[in-house]
Amino acid sequence: MGVFTYESEIVTTIPPAKMFKACILDGDKLIPKIVPQAFKSVEYIEGNGEPGSIKKVTFEEGSQFNYVKQKVEALDKENFVCRYSVIEGDALMNKLEKITYETKLKLSAAGGSVCKTTSKYYTIDDFELKEEAIKAGKEKALGLFKAIEAYLLANPDAY
Repeated sequence: MGVFTYESEIVTTIPPAKMFKACILDGDKLIPKIVPQAFKSVEYIEGNGEPGSIKKVTFEEGSQFNYVKQKVEALDKENFVCRYSVIEGDALMNKLEKITYETKLKLSAAGGSVCKTTSKYYTIDDFELKEEAIKAGKEKALGLFKAIEAYLLANPDAY
């Protein structure tokens, strides 16, 4: 087994508390509403969003993947940190044990947020993860982040 780590950073004008609430705390309801063409449903199988909770995310037909199951590993609402793992689903391609994402939002010097994400891909056996796969995932995550940012800018009283 190998572990491949990838880090990214995104800056937004949205303050950390507002972005964390929209992306993380209310994301299960908000994201399917903002990008219904990608997400069919999000349902909790265990728990309600706190650490240990497991949810199933089902994607719309025509998406690259059908579903994933995610486990919330850690949630620090005061410091705007969330860590969760993809533990099941076709995104693992039968080649990954899991993918763990940690998102940290901090106040930027300009008053918005700096969003740092660390992704860890835990491979099965000697599978070597291609950079194109990581890049594709990064682009999707960036698109989702930008969609949430655009929603918050267009609806300033929403959060």
